[in-house]
Amino acid sequence: MKMTDQATALRGLMQNRHAAVDKPRGQEAGRAVTIAVTSGKGGVGKSNIALNLGIALAQQNASVCLIDANFGLGNIDLLCGLNGYWNLSHVVTGARQLKDVVISGPCGIDVVPGASGLAEIADCPEAVQLDIISQLQELEESHDFLIIDTGTGIHRPVRQFVAASDRNLIITTPEPTAIADAYATVKALSSGGVSRFEVVVNRAASAEQAREILGRLRQTAWMFLKCDVDSAGFIPDDPAVSESVARRSPFIIEAPNCPAAKHIQKLAKQLGRLKDVDIGQLGFFTKFWQRLTAKKP
Repeated sequence: MKMTDQATALRGLMQNRHAAVDKPRGQEAGRAVTIAVTSGKGGVGKSNIALNLGIALAQQNASVCLIDANFGLGNIDLLCGLNGYWNLSHVVTGARQLKDVVISGPCGIDVVPGASGLAEIADCPEAVQLDIISQLQELEESHDFLIIDTGTGIHRPVRQFVAASDRNLIITTPEPTAIADAYATVKALSSGGVSRFEVVVNRAASAEQAREILGRLRQTAWMFLKCDVDSAGFIPDDPAVSESVARRSPFIIEAPNCPAAKHIQKLAKQLGRLKDVDIGQLGFFTKFWQRLTAKKP
């Protein structure tokens, strides 16, 4: 079967699944709000923020699935003391079902390792594609939030992850290289159809420093890209964060009253309101698949 025929069949399957869902958000048939966490470079604390944000949402009685979509560099399991051998690539090859690779994490969050392999689904036979997409949609429909910890940079799969998400968080630090790379990420994503950007300044020395960094990014993005960049807050520089990483224990659990934890809790409270907002029935995996197949020749 041609790729266009496969894409049509899969889109039909996914649209039929969503057409059958007519219950409002908050009921059994709802879908997860998807938040992509990305950055322009490594070493800015992206994965740590994604993990602790997921836990903070779970502490607010939300069901959360954290998807580790770093390309060959996934470390969510290491950050929270988990040891997972199976990952999404084994689902793609047929060695495991999705339920077999999901790891139970802190505070009841679910963790899916190795999700960078999502793009490989397009190379599978049609029957396999249908099966995997169906499993992924069931995962989406059984949670309030999906947190996608994407790879860094401006690679095509990262752009697809972010474009398919309901919200995106771009993580930067006060380092000049991190700020420059955050702008490069905004530029790449805006050319790929993403229209809303929210920046989190990690390891900020003060609220004033974070506001200054955001102001520079916002001004530059509007001047050269004609797009808006909003603030999602900041995470203060906090020794409790590095100490918790060394102990492989999330800082929001290890030191719940530290400054960094307080700011993560504030961000989670803001994002937590989204589960009661009408975000539409077209889910992350449907949108991701449509973008993926649209790029294929």
